[in-house]
Amino acid sequence: MTPDLLLPFDDTAPTFAARPVWCGRGSAVIGRASLGAQAWLGDDSVIRADGHEVVVGDRFWLGARSTLHIAAEMYPCIVGDRVTVGRDAVVHACTVGDGSVIEDACVVLDGSLIEDGVLLEAGSTVFPRSTLPSGFVCAGSPARPLRRLAPGELAERAERLREAAASEPAVGPGDDFAPDPAVFVARTARLHGRVALAPGASVFFSCILDAGVGPIVIGSTVNVQDNCAIHTRGDGLVIEHDTTLGHNVTAGDGRIGPNCLIGMGARLGPGTVVEADVLVAAGSATDPGQVLDSGWLWGGRPARALSRLDAERRAMMARTVAGYAAYGRAYRKLQAGATEGRWTGEG
Repeated sequence: MTPDLLLPFDDTAPTFAARPVWCGRGSAVIGRASLGAQAWLGDDSVIRADGHEVVVGDRFWLGARSTLHIAAEMYPCIVGDRVTVGRDAVVHACTVGDGSVIEDACVVLDGSLIEDGVLLEAGSTVFPRSTLPSGFVCAGSPARPLRRLAPGELAERAERLREAAASEPAVGPGDDFAPDPAVFVARTARLHGRVALAPGASVFFSCILDAGVGPIVIGSTVNVQDNCAIHTRGDGLVIEHDTTLGHNVTAGDGRIGPNCLIGMGARLGPGTVVEADVLVAAGSATDPGQVLDSGWLWGGRPARALSRLDAERRAMMARTVAGYAAYGRAYRKLQAGATEGRWTGEG
């Protein structure tokens, strides 16, 4: 078995200790990634090492639509042996110890440490530079230790995640979408219906843009990161220029203004309006029809205004937009020369 898409980055290709046990449809491994033996990669899973390295141990299990990524040159992503990650999770620029279990829809953020043998419960967010201690069940946003693990509990929860992933039906392919040459649409992304992309826009690996009812209109220099899922059911969604949607963001009908950053794993309820110049914290969620006022950092479930955006945060948002626009241009060239399912590992 090989991933659907293998791409080098900066002339470095992924390596594998042995061929993975399973690679689901739409799986992608990119750049300075090294995986141990007996890896299992679910449908539309993404491992992206573009700027730093991703190092994964033996018997790793990555659920459908989950993402491993790094933080430019700052933080790698290091994952130990026998780690299980559920569906729709983001493991970002952190360290995960041996035997740990990260359940569905978790977000683990930059510089954090999950020690050996930790159970992170579904929907939790590990804040940047946090440490979760060995032998505990952890949960919440921010995630904190709740209690000690019971004997056999970690193995049982890991097996439950794996059984659920193995029984999940695969999602069908998208339309034969032919974008303008000035945009990047990853080969493993799926676009349906009335999707319009302005020059400089980029849609990354394993995203789903389903505009079967209302249109999806994406402005210039907008970046939609890996495993985002947009499903319109009414008037559609407009994303204005110079905005980034982080990994595994979910959105429906509504509007997202210019110069915004929607953090990893955020859930925007139907009808959400994000005004211009807004930062939404990772793992946040909005209520249906909620309006996020301009000029604020919003966070929580449901999201609330936390603090005014200062010059430092605005500069970070601008750097993010520019950086991902550059990634989009690089991937457009790399993908043009790539071969699907090409084995580049060892063994």
